[in-house]
Amino acid sequence: MEPPVLSPYQSLMAATPVVHRSVLVADRTTHFWEYGPADAGTAPATVLAVHGFRGDHHGLESIAAHLVSGHPTGVRVIVPDLPGFGVSDPLPTSDLDGYVHWLEGFRTALGLDRDTVVLGHSFGSIVVSAAAAAGLDTRLLVLVNPIAAPALQGPRAVGTGIAIAYYRLGAWLPRPLGLGLLRNRAIVRAMSIAMLKSRRPALRRWVHDQHDRYFSAFANRTSVMEAFRTSVTHDVAQFADRIPVPVLLVAAEHDDITAVPEQRALAERLADAELVVVPGVGHLVHYETPAAAASAVLRRMQTS
Repeated sequence: MEPPVLSPYQSLMAATPVVHRSVLVADRTTHFWEYGPADAGTAPATVLAVHGFRGDHHGLESIAAHLVSGHPTGVRVIVPDLPGFGVSDPLPTSDLDGYVHWLEGFRTALGLDRDTVVLGHSFGSIVVSAAAAAGLDTRLLVLVNPIAAPALQGPRAVGTGIAIAYYRLGAWLPRPLGLGLLRNRAIVRAMSIAMLKSRRPALRRWVHDQHDRYFSAFANRTSVMEAFRTSVTHDVAQFADRIPVPVLLVAAEHDDITAVPEQRALAERLADAELVVVPGVGHLVHYETPAAAASAVLRRMQTS
């Protein structure tokens, strides 16, 4: 693979301290990255951020760096690789209960409490919302590009059906052919092009390179198939009535996965919610407009 494309946020990333660690959660290793003060005791605030489907911690690095640089007194941002993605061990079964129990165990293993802000992007928004509905307490739940409505209903049903067939075929074919299909660079690039809204050439090259490098870093075909099934059979709305904590929704004007009216409907169902819509961007807020997302989070952290 060619050398990585430089990030548009490279100078900010270079100035952000980061440490790679790992921890055992239910006898399986979770790798995570800490951004911010080298001494965790000096950070008055902590954010635990959960990335989306088929990504890894790299996807939330830009938001983490903007959170660290923008916080007036210092913040620590913890970004794990979800089980079965990046370099973290897979779960025995990659269903929603498994992810919720993992998140609870991860928080406990790191000694995090309700003062820790919990953030989830895309599929991560489903995981953290389900955990909050199951009793995970936090002073603020942040959902970036939340999956606010069912993927198997409405205008997305056809596309979801095609994706289901793709993952089933990838799991059914002999292993080399199945992995080749699931990691096919042309399919990954088509997905990247479809979601990316920015017309800035440098940013587009970097986002495509990020997807090329990290979108196929899954443990095995079973875990990615199970995770995909979990991602399309659940959504944040199904947990809305059971989430008692304050929620900040950072949605996008042109999100092809969940439209703004659905985000507004979700916000109305939550007990304590604020909706921020980032203009001119789609489902890749974490890549295209991390400063806007971080700014909304930092502002809300000051009052929650």
